[in-house]
Amino acid sequence: METMLLILSLYLLLGAVAGFFAGMLGIGAGLLMVPALNEIFHMQGFATDIALRLALGTSMAGIVFNSLASMRAHHRYGAVKWDVVWRISPGIMFGTLAGSQLVRVLATEVLAMIFAVFLVLIAIQMAVNLKPKPSRALPGALGMGATGGVIGLIMSLIAGGGGVLSVPFLLWCNVDVRRAIGTAAAIGFPIALSGTVAYLIAGQGASGLPPWSLGFIYLPALVGVVLTSSVTARYGADAAHRLPLRTLRLAFSGLLFLVAGRMLLRML
Repeated sequence: METMLLILSLYLLLGAVAGFFAGMLGIGAGLLMVPALNEIFHMQGFATDIALRLALGTSMAGIVFNSLASMRAHHRYGAVKWDVVWRISPGIMFGTLAGSQLVRVLATEVLAMIFAVFLVLIAIQMAVNLKPKPSRALPGALGMGATGGVIGLIMSLIAGGGGVLSVPFLLWCNVDVRRAIGTAAAIGFPIALSGTVAYLIAGQGASGLPPWSLGFIYLPALVGVVLTSSVTARYGADAAHRLPLRTLRLAFSGLLFLVAGRMLLRML
């Protein structure tokens, strides 16, 4: 009984922390939830190859609810570029569906390495604050579709909400940092929705799944993290519009370094 209460408490705490940072940085709660859920699932005795896949699928499902709360909060500040969301979403959904099928066949070590390497690269880019050319703007329909496909493919492999790539992409195209974060929060919804469907399908018939699993989605963990993340995401979005821009960049970079480091240490 005490173990069950501890696990439930960890789910609720994780949801609260991940939801706040997802709302503040537009990154999608999966960047925090994947490594944390992976650890919790190991505590519960899940097999290593199943634990990471369940962490990825459950995090993606959690982002569906989290991104809605974050998106509404950023929309109140007028920080969502809806034209960008509509143009990039078809490519994102295609890439997400394709990438989620790879999760079934890729080795656990490969998935973890992909997760960590991309976080480190993006963290470095955010920390050094590379300045784009003043003349650079968002690409046309074809470029946005291709960019969305790449973002969706990569995000499906690391269960991110899209902000980890879409925020740097939008900044590179001279979009204001707060509008980049708000737009990334909205972009996270189609990623999460299509990714959740794909993880649900990919996990059908997989061996070794624990009870209460729906494909690669572990329902008790999903309920626990959603209960708190959907609430704290709104407060994180409010913080994003009050904190200095430099603070947002450093927070984004530091968080990514921390998560990537933890994943690499576990691999070693």
